[in-house]
This record gives sequence, C-alpha cells and structure tokens, in this order.
Amino acid sequence: MELILVRHGLPVRRENTTGPADPELSPDGHAQAKLFAQYIASEKIDAIYSSPLKRAFQTADPLCEAIGQSAVLVPGVAEWDQHSNEYIPVEELKAANDPRWQEMAKGGWNSEEIPEEFHDRVMSSLEKIIDDHKGGRVVVTCHGGVINDYLSHVLGLGGSQFFYPNYTSIHRIAASSSGHRSILSINETAHLRGSGLPVGLFSA
Repeated sequence: MELILVRHGLPVRRENTTGPADPELSPDGHAQAKLFAQYIASEKIDAIYSSPLKRAFQTADPLCEAIGQSAVLVPGVAEWDQHSNEYIPVEELKAANDPRWQEMAKGGWNSEEIPEEFHDRVMSSLEKIIDDHKGGRVVVTCHGGVINDYLSHVLGLGGSQFFYPNYTSIHRIAASSSGHRSILSINETAHLRGSGLPVGLFSA
C-alpha cells in the first residue's frame, strides 16, 4: 500500500496564557490546502486520516470535499507539542533569531511527552492505518514531528527529527504486507510552485 503523509498548511500565530494553542490555518494555509487537494485529488485515494489538531484537519478538508470522503481523526498522529500554550511558525522564530529557534535547531525537545512515548504512539497509529488498508492508498494530514519520526524509523536513523517538511508537503511511503517499508518521495511541493504562497524555510 501507499501511505501519504502530508504536513499541515501554515497556521496563525497563537500565544495563550492558559490552555493549548491549537491554532487554525491562516488564509495562506487554507490556500495551500486547496492547491494540495487539487494536486492529489486525481489519484485514487482510499481513505483520509488526520491529526485532531485544527491545522491538520483543516488541511484535509478541501481534499475531503473534492473526493467526497470524511477524514478519520487519529489522536496518535497529533504533534508532540499539542498541549503547548503557544504556536509560533518556525520561520518567524528564525527571522527574529529567537532563542527558541536556536534550541530547535540544536534538536531540543520542549514537550511533557518524552520522545519514546511520542515515537510509540506515532508508530502504532500509522502501522494500524497500514494494516487496515492493504493494497490501498491513504492520506494522513499531520505534522512535521510526526513525519520526521516515521521517516527516520524507515531510514534507520538514530534521531527522530532530521529535516524540515514544508507546508502541505507530501511524503510517500510504500508499505508491504511483509513489513517492508520504503520511501518513495520526501517533501513534494510541486503544487505550491508559482503560487506566491509561503512554502516554509526552503523555497519550492
């Protein structure tokens, strides 16, 4: 089967005094999601899954509408910082040379959830989706940390966060019934080229 992991579109900046930030998509994020849906809707998609965080399931919405399916929410593919009371796009942190960017660039981990627990829930959630769709093609809208963790596992890397997935970037994994996993593509963003929309840290 083909597992397609998609990072969410650009969210708004949100800094709460209490409670999880859980930001929604920005206007640019909604536009990115529509272009992603137009790009991939021509492929036969058997199911759509999403993180329960707003920025992820809002990214799935245009594809759901285009192919007439509903997204199934999967708590196990929520981001590691899902309970944080702030969300600041990493591009803003980098532009300001914010200490939080410096820490992130060094591979820092700012979450109550330990990396091992995060890895276990991501793995179990995605492997269940694979098992439930043998021979199919499935889209999962999720987060940069989730994508990093799963691809790192497939590649056999030591660390779980090794690259930057762009907004609405597409990452394809071939998963066989025998348990073999291979990466077909990383960071596809052809749908954003020429759009004038932000892509992420790196241009399309």
